[in-house]
Amino acid sequence: MNTTGAHLLIVDDDPNLLRLMNIRLKAEGYRVSTADSGAAGLAVLARETIDLVISDLRMEGMNGIELFEQIQHNYPGLPVIIITAQGSIADAVAATQKGVFGFLIKPVGNSEMRHQILRALDTSPKKLTRGQDQRWREAIKSRSEVMENLLATTEQVAGTNVSVLISGQSGTGKELLAQAIHRASARNENPFVAINCSALPEPLLESELFGHVRGAFSGAVSDHQGLLRAADGGTLFLDEIGDMPLPLQAKLLRVLQDGQVRPVGSTQHFRVDVRILSATHRDLELAMEEGLFRQDLYYRLNVVNLHIPALRERAEDIPLLIKHFLLHISQESGVTAKRFSPDAIEQLVSANWPGNVRQLENFVQQLIALTPGAVIGAAHVRQALSEDGSYIPSFNEARRQFEHEYLSRMLRLTNGNVSQAARLAQRNRTDFYKLLQRHGIKPEQFKEQQD
Repeated sequence: MNTTGAHLLIVDDDPNLLRLMNIRLKAEGYRVSTADSGAAGLAVLARETIDLVISDLRMEGMNGIELFEQIQHNYPGLPVIIITAQGSIADAVAATQKGVFGFLIKPVGNSEMRHQILRALDTSPKKLTRGQDQRWREAIKSRSEVMENLLATTEQVAGTNVSVLISGQSGTGKELLAQAIHRASARNENPFVAINCSALPEPLLESELFGHVRGAFSGAVSDHQGLLRAADGGTLFLDEIGDMPLPLQAKLLRVLQDGQVRPVGSTQHFRVDVRILSATHRDLELAMEEGLFRQDLYYRLNVVNLHIPALRERAEDIPLLIKHFLLHISQESGVTAKRFSPDAIEQLVSANWPGNVRQLENFVQQLIALTPGAVIGAAHVRQALSEDGSYIPSFNEARRQFEHEYLSRMLRLTNGNVSQAARLAQRNRTDFYKLLQRHGIKPEQFKEQQD
């Protein structure tokens, strides 16, 4: 992204710091808007197009994290940098695990601020508009650069009528991207119809796609218009197109060439206006070499290729996805939402996830069901990961994890009393404090949990 003239919003209830940041950033060539509270910042976002928000963590009323959560909901992809004092670094680190882009420590140095802003603007969507204009992508939870670049391309492609082939591993969210293309297109008020080409045998798939007339085959007791006609004026998404049998590939190609569909058993053709989106996890070029996929159909479908990266290639999206799954499961079940501890999230970010986003969602559901308390800790995550083979820690990491859990357990048992916890651990109080600092553990957090 060209950062020249980028529009920044600074939110801080300290008028002196607000004025200083305003002067410094304007001198760097940025357009700057300021707000003295979270509510005022949201009001600025509602009327202006902003490329980056920089907010103080501690503010009266709405704090920086609460402001970030509102921005995340209303303006997906808009990066937020948090400014924090030295004593609140642990809170800022936890905030980055929720999806905050980064944090700056007071007093804010020019060099570090410049570096953070340039990095954030590089991951900012190419067309940041107001929240209501970004609803097409709201189902895709992402803040990674690779996904933001993909979504920027997706928005451009959506405005055309070309066929799109979406590639990527199973579980990466290919149908979600297809739905996003439909919502961002001029066809968004017409149907979006999806079918999995690998889920049905050839005769049923043919009938589902092209329709049939009564008596066309045994069991055809009435006319069936088929999905191509059902999607007329809208979008048809063909998932796992690589598994479509060759005879149906020829018939689909004819529809794409002529814009007409003939139901099974009929002599009549029906004109259809349908945009075709397709997806596959297979290597279609290899399938063509093996004679399993038609070359002419491939070029018809693959006018534009959008490749969704594996989850391990965009690990920074994992905290956002976890938060989304927790909220969704809570709303669906009607129970109070659970949360993951920061070290548990670290474990999840480090895992391999061969099944991608689908596997992560199933994993979160499993942990919610099996964890009795309100907080899902690192031990729960590690046990579940070791059972499915998704994560094997190094020796040093395993030792660090043990120390972290042991210290946390001592503080839990003593309600955050460091002196008592040190006696239980048979360590002197000073050494125990050093261990807590090394692991970023704050005793007061355990007092809060016991209230």
